[in-house]
Amino acid sequence: MNLFLIIGILLVVLYLLLNFFTKASSKKIAKGIRYLIFSLGILLALALFLVGRYAFSIPILIFLLPLLKLKGGIGLFQLFQLWRLISYLRQTGRYSFRSGPNYSKSSSNISLDEAYNILGCKKGCSKTEVISKYKKIMAKLHPDRNDTDTTKLAQMVSEAKETILKNDFN
Repeated sequence: MNLFLIIGILLVVLYLLLNFFTKASSKKIAKGIRYLIFSLGILLALALFLVGRYAFSIPILIFLLPLLKLKGGIGLFQLFQLWRLISYLRQTGRYSFRSGPNYSKSSSNISLDEAYNILGCKKGCSKTEVISKYKKIMAKLHPDRNDTDTTKLAQMVSEAKETILKNDFN
């Protein structure tokens, strides 16, 4: 029954649209179409400017987020954040897949900028914000909560928190 109602509404709308086109002049139709194309172009340009290169991947990401739920409660978004953290640490030479779980570097080797990047904070943030970011990351990385070995990453995150607290809040 709903299908017949929808088809009926579509036919009425189509009739009204065709009736409008038969009564309107071609100049008015052309002007309206130009205005519509110009408006949609500006809206599209604004959307691409604001969203940037991720504009085409956002709908795909929204559809994929609820589909992937890994063991231990890590979702796709958290997995992406962990991948970004590991990539950053590998680029700076602080993480290697070949070294064992007994990795520990002294906190004197980590810079303040690296510490802020690891925790995802900006300079000038409050102490409570640093601690809350640390707790959120450690809730995902703590070695007791994961089946995989995340000891090395947990040590690096702890080092980053302590570096920020020592340098900025003492």
